[in-house]
Amino acid sequence: MVIHEYFVVFPEGDVQEIPSRLPLNALVDINGQILDLPLPTNRMIVFRVHKIRVNEDRGTNETFHYLELLSAEELLPYAQP
Repeated sequence: MVIHEYFVVFPEGDVQEIPSRLPLNALVDINGQILDLPLPTNRMIVFRVHKIRVNEDRGTNETFHYLELLSAEELLPYAQP
């Protein structure tokens, strides 16, 4: 039996467990939940999954999703006009 664990790693190095795997380049909120597009505004705290690392060991499979904070300018294409 293998236990799968999923985590997000914030830019400051903090780690938080999340319920499921995230796709690469997904836009997520501060809780690691995928955001629906288009965003209501570009003035939000939004992270992008820019790297995924998997640690496989006996009985455990840990997936780490590394996040980067996006600026308001970077969010303009994803926000409602």
